[in-house]
Amino acid sequence: MLEEIIIAGFGGQGVMSMGQLIAYAGMLEGKGVSWLPSYGPEQRGGTANCAVIVSDEPVGSPLVTNPSTAIILNNPSFDKFEHRVRPGGLLIINSSLVTRVSERSDIEIIELTATDMAADLGNARVANMILLGAFIEQTKVVSSESIIESLKKVLSKEKHHLMEVNKHALNKGFSSVKTA
Repeated sequence: MLEEIIIAGFGGQGVMSMGQLIAYAGMLEGKGVSWLPSYGPEQRGGTANCAVIVSDEPVGSPLVTNPSTAIILNNPSFDKFEHRVRPGGLLIINSSLVTRVSERSDIEIIELTATDMAADLGNARVANMILLGAFIEQTKVVSSESIIESLKKVLSKEKHHLMEVNKHALNKGFSSVKTA
C-alpha cells in the first residue's frame, strides 16, 4: 500500500494539522510515513499545503508530485493541484469554498460542503476534520481510531477542550462518504 496525498488550502484552515494527523496515525499503525509542509511567509490567510505519504514500506522521499489523493480547501489550491492527481486517484473538495468544477473523468471526486457542515456543528473551523473523515472512510489508509488517538498529539494541551467537536466533525466526514 502506498498513498501519496496533497492537502492544500489557506493558512489557518488546518491543512498542516490534517497532514500531521494522517502521519501520526500511520506511525501508530507501524507504517512508513512522511509529512512535508509548504507555506509562504504570509502564513494565516496565505496559501499552504503539505505532502503526506503513508506506506507499508519505508518512505524514501517525502516529495509528492502526482498524488493518489488531493484534498482541496480553496480555489487557488484547486487550480494548482487538481490536474496533478494521478489517473485513478481521488480528489476531495470543500465545495463550500471551491467554486471550480473538475472536468476530469479519470479520477474519483468527492465534493462536500465542509465549511457549511462544520458551521452546523457550531464551529466552522472544523471543516478540515470533515474532509479528513471523508478521506479516511474512503481510502482506509489508516483507521479512524488511529486518527482520533492522534488528535491528542496534534492538538496542544490548551486545545484539548476541542477534542469532542473535532471527533464529531470526523464522524460527520465518515458518515458523509458511507451514505453517498
